[in-house]
Amino acid sequence: MSWTDYIVPVLFSAFTGWVTTWIAIKMLFHPRKPISIFGFKVQGIFPKNQQLIAQKLGQVVSKEFLSFDEIEAKVINPDNLEKLKPEIEAHIDIFLREKLVTLFPMLSMFIGDKTINQLKTAFLTELENLFPILMKNYMKKLESDLDLEKIVTEKVASFSSEKLEDILNQITKKEFQFLEVIGAVFGFIIGLVQVLLTQLSNS
Repeated sequence: MSWTDYIVPVLFSAFTGWVTTWIAIKMLFHPRKPISIFGFKVQGIFPKNQQLIAQKLGQVVSKEFLSFDEIEAKVINPDNLEKLKPEIEAHIDIFLREKLVTLFPMLSMFIGDKTINQLKTAFLTELENLFPILMKNYMKKLESDLDLEKIVTEKVASFSSEKLEDILNQITKKEFQFLEVIGAVFGFIIGLVQVLLTQLSNS
């Protein structure tokens, strides 16, 4: 036997392993619409199960990634109010010194810097107590009005098959290429084993 009798089956097996893996990856997305082959309906895994994938993704996002309890905890965090305090205080100061006096000119006779500072302190103290209550009530209303699971489900379900394939390819392109290489490597190994077994059986 010449060396081609050994190398050709091994290379063919490696090629078969690569092609098989490539076809398996393509069948994740293709055919996009059901086609009939020998009486069997064939469709890509993702297009066929897009609605189910959308529902599961919506459940995961709403329960694990964007929990309203976690969002509420971040929103009512006192640090948020502390960051806003300088801007709030500046607005209160403008209101007391300019807008209030414009509305009630007589008040300028009674409101000086000391009174303004006392009022600002009182407003900010009240705001510290009121802020978490307002934010909690707002988050409860937002949770009842905003169905995250439904939004994500409808968004993913409305993706075109082309867009869904493009998104998944962007995420897993390197992994798919690696799988193709692995398929070729396994095919090469299988082909090599077959050639060795054939040689042993003939010897």
